[in-house]
Amino acid sequence: MTEPINENSNEAAETILICEDSIEGILTGVYEAYELRRPHHTIRLQIGEEQNLRLFCVYHKVQPNEEKSSKVMRTIYRRFGEDAYTQICQALVSYDMEKADAVYHTIVTGISGSYRGNLMDHLSNRYVHKVFQLSRNTGIEIHHLLGFLRFKELQNGILLARYHPKNDVMALLMPHFADRLPGEDFAIYDEGRKYYAVHPKGKQWYFVRGELPFAQEQEIYTKQEAEYQMLYRHFCSSIAIAERKNLDLQRNMLPFRFRKYMTEFVQID
Repeated sequence: MTEPINENSNEAAETILICEDSIEGILTGVYEAYELRRPHHTIRLQIGEEQNLRLFCVYHKVQPNEEKSSKVMRTIYRRFGEDAYTQICQALVSYDMEKADAVYHTIVTGISGSYRGNLMDHLSNRYVHKVFQLSRNTGIEIHHLLGFLRFKELQNGILLARYHPKNDVMALLMPHFADRLPGEDFAIYDEGRKYYAVHPKGKQWYFVRGELPFAQEQEIYTKQEAEYQMLYRHFCSSIAIAERKNLDLQRNMLPFRFRKYMTEFVQID
C-alpha cells in the first residue's frame, strides 16, 4: 500500500519512490526525488512494489510523466556528456531490479560535484560502478542483436523479426534499424515482454503493446523469402568443417539463447 508523502513527517525516515519499469518511469522518479528537497541518502527508488513492506518507511507511487523525465534526460546530457548519457540509458533498460536506485544516486553524485572529470570513470563509487556494470551488460546484448537479429519477409510485404532479450533494449535497437531500413515496412517483436515496434516505410516508428495478431506457426512467407531461407541454411551447413568444430568457442561467440530466432539454426527439411 502506498500513501502521499507527508511534508511534516520525520526527514530522517527513509522515503521509497515506487517507479514503473521504464526509462520514463524511473527518470520521473528521479525528478520527484529532487522535488522532495530531502537528504538524498534518505530517499530510495525501486521498481514495483515489494511483497514485504519495510518498517518505518514512507512509500510513494510515481506516475510516469514525459515532461519530467525529459527534463532529467536533458540535464544528464548537458551536465555529464554524451558517453555518460548513453551508459545511463543502457542501464535504465537493464533487467536488474536495482537499476532505478543506482541511476538515481549516480545522478546525485554527478550533480553534487564531489567528483571531477568523467562521471562514469569514478568506479570507486558503488552506484556509479553498478550503473557501469548494467550498461556494459546491456551494451553487449545490443551489440549481439545488431548482428544476430533476423528479419523475414511475410506475404504482405512486412519484414518481421522476433527475439527475447534479457534487457528491454527495443528503444535502443530501433533507431539503428530505422536508419538502415528507411524504405521498408518492418516490425520487431519482443516475445518476453509482449510488445513490438513498428516502422512504416518513410515514417516515424512507434511501439504497440500486446501480442502479435498471429502465432509464429501462422507466419506465411513470400516464395522468394522461403527460397532464400533454404539456400542460406544449406550454405551455412556446407561451409562448416566437421573436423574443426569448437562448440565452446561457438557458445562464447553466439550464445544459445539467440539461436532460436536465427534462420541458419532452424532445422533443414
